Amino acid sequence: MYNIKYKRRATIMTLALTQSDFRANLKEYLDKVNSEEETVYIARSNQRAVAVISQEKMEWLERALKAKEGSLEYAVARDQLIQRHVLPDDDIVESNDEYWNQFKA
Repeated sequence: MYNIKYKRRATIMTLALTQSDFRANLKEYLDKVNSEEETVYIARSNQRAVAVISQEKMEWLERALKAKEGSLEYAVARDQLIQRHVLPDDDIVESNDEYWNQFKA
């Protein structure tokens, strides 16, 4: 008999800043991007806003986009993005014999 529950991971908030606040506290916000996996959105007057994310997060996003959905490479990239709170975690699955029997031929 199988009985497995999956936990949801905590969600990290993103930061929305003005350009002048970002500039005044550049080191602090860049540290948050790298060490706390924050995404920082910077509003710019009369221009489109920009987002700052870590290089590692960007690399996982690119891997997920380039990988074929359903492949191991896609699954690993997707899992990394879930851990970094870019994608929401999968719904909690209550597994029991009935759940596992659906996969039997």
